[in-house]
Amino acid sequence: MNFSLSDHPHRRFNPLTREWVLVSPHRTQRPWQGQIETPPQDVRPHYDPNCYLCPGNMRANGERNPQYAATFVFDNDFPALLPTTPPGEYHPHPLLQAHSERGTARVVCYSPRHDLTLAEMDAAMIRPVVDTWVEQYADLARIPVIGYVQVFENRGAMMGASSPHPHGQIWCSERLPQQVALEDVSQREYHANEGRSLLSDYLDAELEQGERIVYQNGAFVVLVPFWAVWPFETMILSRRHVTEMAAFDDAERDALADALRNVTVRYDNIFRVSFPYSMGFHQRPVVDGDWAHWHWHAHFYPPLLRSATVRKFLVGYEMLGTPQRDITPEQAAARLRDQSETHFSMLS
Repeated sequence: MNFSLSDHPHRRFNPLTREWVLVSPHRTQRPWQGQIETPPQDVRPHYDPNCYLCPGNMRANGERNPQYAATFVFDNDFPALLPTTPPGEYHPHPLLQAHSERGTARVVCYSPRHDLTLAEMDAAMIRPVVDTWVEQYADLARIPVIGYVQVFENRGAMMGASSPHPHGQIWCSERLPQQVALEDVSQREYHANEGRSLLSDYLDAELEQGERIVYQNGAFVVLVPFWAVWPFETMILSRRHVTEMAAFDDAERDALADALRNVTVRYDNIFRVSFPYSMGFHQRPVVDGDWAHWHWHAHFYPPLLRSATVRKFLVGYEMLGTPQRDITPEQAAARLRDQSETHFSMLS
């Protein structure tokens, strides 16, 4: 009997973080036979007078939002990082270390409409959001204390979103976040040894094989990573070796809006529900240095597994040993490819 990725337990290596994931495809030979539940539709109004993100409404800190008509950005009222944190460290023992961390945080409202998500916005509506991300990245990068700008979104109550209003966040830190630091080391070493970006070569390999590709346009490719941990985890990779989103031209900004719309629509269509996820962009740090090894990319981490109410948890062996998945990345990619590019709410 010959070893098979689709039939036998195996480990897959993540070259970005140098971590492993256990894949156990034999545990669920037909992963889509489980019941697919369709929960009641979450009907939201265009405007919610009780939403602290809607135009004209009062926020918790007593400030009133303007009557914004497109995107709206404001400093987070309850930021996890503060620019006024005094420098210092706690180091009473080699095994006991703490360092102060300065930074700032902002909230990005994608639209004045309370009832929309990225999946329910067309590419033309998402393009101003992309422009806002780029503008905010460039603006925050100029703050002397900032070393990294992390753009992200938590979508849905399951992922801890405090409001259904379409919005994301930007957290800026003095030092590199843990996952970014791991990716930096791997990409830097690969670039030094090979003279090319790690993710450029990885993308070439994925395009050649094709089985994990979900969607592609002229500037971006959406795929399920070979080493994916979450059931329907995806990455968006730029075809061009770009280190930061501020380098995207107009065509690439349009294409990114298209890619974001496409993958989020496919997510919603799997279980006919507004799909929860955490999503964010990884790009070069904003401090001076040689960052030619960095390749812009986005990560989507959605938790749903079999239905709108059945999710994957990282527990037990995964917390104590190695992350594990049953359905293979190839099966997940096929499932996503099979989804319509039209949102389920518009399908007859």
